[in-house]
Amino acid sequence: MKSGTLTSVKLPADWSVETILPIEFKGRELTLEAHAYRGATEHEQILALVHRDPAKINGSLPTPVVRVHSGCVTGDIFHSLRCDCYQQLQEALQIVTDSAYGAIVYVPHHEGRGIGLFKKIQAYALQDQGLDTVEANIEVGAPIDSRDYALTARVLNDLGMTEIKLLSNNPAKELALKALGIRVVERLPIVIVPNKFNERYLATKRARMAHKL
Repeated sequence: MKSGTLTSVKLPADWSVETILPIEFKGRELTLEAHAYRGATEHEQILALVHRDPAKINGSLPTPVVRVHSGCVTGDIFHSLRCDCYQQLQEALQIVTDSAYGAIVYVPHHEGRGIGLFKKIQAYALQDQGLDTVEANIEVGAPIDSRDYALTARVLNDLGMTEIKLLSNNPAKELALKALGIRVVERLPIVIVPNKFNERYLATKRARMAHKL
């Protein structure tokens, strides 16, 4: 997992745009601020959904609760049981929208811990043959984790979220953001109950990637 540097992120002049996004979540109609960003290439795009509850904010804004979520087509869209991405995203949405102030920072180009959709499916096929997630990534010639957080940190800076409560089980993500100047005052775990399809996946994250599950 790479942290990058803020100065290495070359951004177009029109790198951000914002609007209002009404969503339906668990029977509730919610209105979120939608901030879209792009990096040096069209491939690098981020969507930040910001929630504010005026009824819970007295005076200055509290420390935001932030989930930096890696895009997962199979999980987030099709609710795959091979990972816990969909469950984590839903739980994060619940926590963020129940808070006074927070954000979901959604990073599509972090698919498969940064290796992309095609190689992720290649790795899945190797997992079907008995390899764990780390071994499968190595076998397809991909890094175990190639996510870079420099653009994410620039987004958080732009949103004024330089001090956050991070929703994550991954200590390496916390360290990467800290290295880029984001002050993580607290890391809040999201614990998901395993199923028969993702038990080994979660066990590998815990044993080989130091995730706190």
